[in-house]
Amino acid sequence: MEEYVDPAKEREEQLKLLQSYIGESEDHMRKRDYQRALESYNLALEIEPADKNCLVARSKCHLQLGNADEALRDAEASLEEDKEYHKGLYQKAEALYQKGDFEMALVFYHRGNKLRPELQEFRLGIQKAQEAIDNSVGDPSKVRLETKGDLSFFNKQDEKKNKKKAPMGYSKPMTRQQDLKQNKRQKKPEKSDKEKEITKQLLGELYADKVYLDKLLRDEDLTNADTDSGNRIYDLVNQGIEYLDTRTEFWRQQKPMYARKREKDEARGQREKSSKKPHDPAKYVLKNLEEIDAALADGRPKDALKQAQRTMKTVDSWKDDEVQDKNDFVANLNSCIGNAYLDLGDMKKSEDYHKKDLTISKDNNSDDGRSRALDNLGRVYARIGKFDLAVEHWKEKLPLVKSPLEATWLYHEIGRCHLELGNHQEARDFGEKSLEAAREAEDNVWQLNASVLIAQSEVKLGDLQDAIESFERALEMAKVQGDEPAQKAISKALEELNQKIVQGIKDGQIKDEEEDKKDEDKKDEDKKEDDDEGPHTYIVHVKTGSKMTAGTDANVLVTLYGEDGDSGERKLDNNGNNFERNNDDDFKFKAPHLGKLTKVRIGHDNSGAGAAWYLDKVVVVDGSDMTHYEFDCDRWLADDEDDKQIVRELECTKVVTKEES
Repeated sequence: MEEYVDPAKEREEQLKLLQSYIGESEDHMRKRDYQRALESYNLALEIEPADKNCLVARSKCHLQLGNADEALRDAEASLEEDKEYHKGLYQKAEALYQKGDFEMALVFYHRGNKLRPELQEFRLGIQKAQEAIDNSVGDPSKVRLETKGDLSFFNKQDEKKNKKKAPMGYSKPMTRQQDLKQNKRQKKPEKSDKEKEITKQLLGELYADKVYLDKLLRDEDLTNADTDSGNRIYDLVNQGIEYLDTRTEFWRQQKPMYARKREKDEARGQREKSSKKPHDPAKYVLKNLEEIDAALADGRPKDALKQAQRTMKTVDSWKDDEVQDKNDFVANLNSCIGNAYLDLGDMKKSEDYHKKDLTISKDNNSDDGRSRALDNLGRVYARIGKFDLAVEHWKEKLPLVKSPLEATWLYHEIGRCHLELGNHQEARDFGEKSLEAAREAEDNVWQLNASVLIAQSEVKLGDLQDAIESFERALEMAKVQGDEPAQKAISKALEELNQKIVQGIKDGQIKDEEEDKKDEDKKDEDKKEDDDEGPHTYIVHVKTGSKMTAGTDANVLVTLYGEDGDSGERKLDNNGNNFERNNDDDFKFKAPHLGKLTKVRIGHDNSGAGAAWYLDKVVVVDGSDMTHYEFDCDRWLADDEDDKQIVRELECTKVVTKEES
């Protein structure tokens, strides 16, 4: 008889394995090891073949490895169930662009920009595709190049392929006239010095190969038309030159806006570029903005920062009267530098550069620039816990919103900040606005997010029945979307709420006399329990971090460990609203003497809608001698953050005696 396998557990194991493969892939991507990243994404997609995020990520790997056809197939697969999936649209446009189909790439860049106008990547894509179309010579869709291989065929030609099979029996030799006709060679016109210089810039290191081949072609002894070997050499040399000419023409179309990997590699070994103003400043800046944006998207903020600073130095060297829209270029670069510092965790510098962007954009009366800067400043302030400033800047951005989809996420973020500030009614109001905008945009994901925000606000307001209705609405949306983590979190929240309501009804039916008696009995039990547990009092001081959504509604449990034993697991509860963001909470309990404390084990039961918890540190005070033991954490305890652990063991990092304090 076969052993029964629980489908739910099997599915859970598959999802764990899926996350493991995705984690490996992302790590390889950060290291720019795209081949290994591709292999891990292949394994992940064997588990979830329709996972659109994995499909887009694998498409990126294919592009980096030069396989535009496979990249396009994955991008199209990610759009099968959701034609408006913006990441899939962008990746499809990128694949089409690399294939040289600039017109179709432009179509999908425009489609993505219409859906998500706040994303800079679509705007840059439109510009680079239009630029490529304007500068293309002939029909770029006919250009079909192999990205693999090089000129090694010149020295390793396949003689069998080139050598004609000898006819059977006797064959009449060619006449001199036939031979001349077969080997007729047409000389190519000599290129001008300017054309040669352009070709040299486009080919880079390959230009030396072209010069060498041109020299061979002019060697009449080597390419003698009267000999078979001379004709073969001539054909091979000519093939090499035609290959490089085709490459030159293709790069002539790509060069203004698209930075290929070859150029990046070569740039590392070159000297700093001259500050001399380029022929077309707009093309130069847009090309660099595209590369900076790609570096940030690939998780390389240091590379993005260096390139943005180099570009800023070049732009600053230009005279105002020589370059149109110079201030707009500077504003965009300040925004890029600010975003790089944000990803690097330097919030002060990020804030400074985004403020520069805002100042320049206001001076230039640029609504797009103002909207961009206000958005980024809001993100900085929310990241460092200054939610009031985040709300202030995001509210200033509201009149600049261009679409319902942009409005829904902005309303949602303002509502989240109000929730963190304790402005629960405002949080609910903005949640309703976010839901209305999401319905107008017909975006199911944001309808779900807004419904959860409304429910969380109603819980804080004490409107438990309304909160249940909002959570139930959100749960139905999560089921329709197949979002299993959301279903799990919302189901837990509903269970907690129902328990609170039932408990509230029971408590309301208990008479005051019975409640008083119960309190007295509880005090007696607590006193007896304290006497049994031991004479030592321990005070546990818990510091919750200042990150956004750092607080938790889950039940927190702690165990103290010392040289002489442990306290056993204790629930930390003092009847207050504990473990809120940036709060300090104190708890007291008695236990046997544990000696010198060595570590604590602290965690939560993952209950409630907002279970994720960012713990800063724990300080335990031994009441007998007032010795302070510090245990640093500074990490998430959450099943969807960091290493996904909800319980941690913290070693003692500092001991302060009463005499030292």
